[in-house]
Amino acid sequence: MTQPRQTSGPRASGAHFVYVELKRRILDLDLKPGERLYEPALAAELEVSRTPLREAVRRLIAENLLEQQPTGGVVVPRLDARDILELHEVRASLERLMAGTAATRATPEDHEALRGLLARNEALVDFPDDAMAVGAAIHTKIAQIADNSWAQHLHEQVTNQMQRYKLYTNNNEQRRHRALQEHRDICAAILAQDADRASDLAFRHVLAARDVVILAIHGSDLDDSDDSDDPP
Repeated sequence: MTQPRQTSGPRASGAHFVYVELKRRILDLDLKPGERLYEPALAAELEVSRTPLREAVRRLIAENLLEQQPTGGVVVPRLDARDILELHEVRASLERLMAGTAATRATPEDHEALRGLLARNEALVDFPDDAMAVGAAIHTKIAQIADNSWAQHLHEQVTNQMQRYKLYTNNNEQRRHRALQEHRDICAAILAQDADRASDLAFRHVLAARDVVILAIHGSDLDDSDDSDDPP
């Protein structure tokens, strides 16, 4: 069974620790789509009582990162093509809004920050995890520049849901390089204060990632977890 990551500081306690750890496992696919959670085993492994575990599980259910079955069991939601389409469509619309707004609001300091992030993206494009992190930082910076609190809040929610699909684009070398060029183009439009072009490029950038995920997920065995109610 997967062990929690070790940290240098004191471990967080109670429900928050369990929430953070379970969320990490779900998003990293350490807990596979369709896999059932077994409360006694998890409580023993994480060295917590049932109360904080159940509190964390309820929170993850509310975020749609876990599902409550009619029988009472709790499972990790399966990877679903419809979810992929809907999540990417929503994120594409949010990215379009924020990129267009950022083009009208970016300061010289923002321009410099975007250039720095692009330089890091280029330097790290051949390192999947690092490339993903700096790509996310570019999107976060654009959202900060746009300064639309509701768009940022919804974007964060959607992005959390999409984390489970990241390996399909992150591990695709061709897609990473294409995404780098798309980031360059989006940022160039923002620097040029071309809101319409920035909006259009940001929208198409997200849909291009969607297409890669859709192609990759077909035939994947990540959605074939055992539905049995019996503990392993």
